[in-house]
Amino acid sequence: MPIYVYENLETGERYEFEQSFHEPAYTHHPETGAPIKRVIFAPAVVFKGSGWYIKDSKAEAKNGKKGESEGAAAD
Repeated sequence: MPIYVYENLETGERYEFEQSFHEPAYTHHPETGAPIKRVIFAPAVVFKGSGWYIKDSKAEAKNGKKGESEGAAAD
């Protein structure tokens, strides 16, 4: 299950809660009842630079496309 970060609207304190994707976001702390909101973060993985193309996928090797082109060059 994913872990979400919430911030207390009164104190600024941050909490982590494990929740299902299907559960609605908390609006109040489950134990204290203090008002909270979910904090959104940037993704942890960022792809930068050149060289990220569809041909970099391993799916091409599974389909046998590389083997066909190499075999044609050998004839």
